[in-house]
Amino acid sequence: MAKDLAKWAKEHGVKYFMISYTDLFGGQRAKLVPTQAIGDMSVEGAGFAGFATWLDLTPAHPDLMAVPDPDSAIQLPWKKEVAWVAARATMEEKLVDQAPRNVLERLIAEAAKDGLRVRTGVEPEFFILNAEGSGVSDIYDTAEKPCYDQQAVMRRYDVISEICDYMLELGWEPYQNDHEDATGQFEMNWKYDDVLQTADKHSFFKFMVKSVAEKHGFRATFMPKPFKGLTGSGCHAHISVWSIDGKTNAFADNKAELGLSDRGRNFLGGIMKHASALAAITNPTVNSYKRINAPRTTSGATWAPNTVTWTGNNRTHMVRVPGPGRFELRLPDGAANPYLMQAVILAAGLDGVRTRADPGKRHDIDMYQFGHTVKNAPKLPLNLLDALREYDRDKVLKAMMGEAFSAAYLKLKHQEWNSYCAHFSRWETENTLDI
Repeated sequence: MAKDLAKWAKEHGVKYFMISYTDLFGGQRAKLVPTQAIGDMSVEGAGFAGFATWLDLTPAHPDLMAVPDPDSAIQLPWKKEVAWVAARATMEEKLVDQAPRNVLERLIAEAAKDGLRVRTGVEPEFFILNAEGSGVSDIYDTAEKPCYDQQAVMRRYDVISEICDYMLELGWEPYQNDHEDATGQFEMNWKYDDVLQTADKHSFFKFMVKSVAEKHGFRATFMPKPFKGLTGSGCHAHISVWSIDGKTNAFADNKAELGLSDRGRNFLGGIMKHASALAAITNPTVNSYKRINAPRTTSGATWAPNTVTWTGNNRTHMVRVPGPGRFELRLPDGAANPYLMQAVILAAGLDGVRTRADPGKRHDIDMYQFGHTVKNAPKLPLNLLDALREYDRDKVLKAMMGEAFSAAYLKLKHQEWNSYCAHFSRWETENTLDI
């Protein structure tokens, strides 16, 4: 049973709800609603002008009504009188097809038709910057190989431990936090969950990290590649598929190669089949392709793929199978929309299961050193425009994601690309002024 938000608020001392939805560009939009009004809002929703956010709507469209999903409510651990609640975007009492959370919920229902229950975990990486955002917050964080640096992680103990304490309080079962491979970069992990719950937690996590960083006088960013020469921020996804009752891992088969069942191989086959197109969703910004196609970083490796290959427990490939019954997709980055990232994984994998897709040959080489020896594997897109073109050509993936969503996403993302192309950069002056 969905919780009664008014009753729940009274029991928990909540005075306000942030009714939140996520737009196509991953922007989190919210209205602050007093608890006294939450009863009506739970039925009718909070009203928004959809055109004012990144959705393909006009000023003439009716109000977008964000109807809260009571099961998603989270009391802000750092401000207990406020609760965040994810919402379903509706218009004239119909779901808005292009809204990211709605896209994901529809695909969850599609997977259920095939008796599949998808569970995922995410590994979000982020930078803690100074208040101006011009550099990392820790002036002593300068090591050539800073990954797992215990001094550096302890210098930001107040921020990292506060976020982890909140996740413990929320019951997310966090299990490790570390300084990552770039200076100023961190990663925090919590237990996997059903795909919608993971997406809601991921969305809230980004909000929480930014809020706590600001509280301490810093600025947090999930930008994929904020600094030239440093490792970018990924958001690796660990994927497993279960029976509807959640008791049997449909990906697990101890007798199969790497412990991955036939159905698991088919799901992986769908990911491989649609990889170049799904990059438009998992790597959604111009900056994303500075991470995927980066030269070697100061630490010695980018830790990002640029070729569509898979392997066992080897981090130099796009997909690795670190253990039986699951695999890790290393393509997504920090800019990925929490809902669309999960949706496109579901869409590609579900198509793979339905078509019994073969993931192709497994490669166990070091792709950073010997990738040139792999002759037939597709290269990932070089830039956002290439990714959008791949997505537009992939009729199956577009249909799985929904034609209304796909049309809106492609339209707005092409506008973003055109805006980027119209921008004049310092590079142009430095390289062409004297021609």
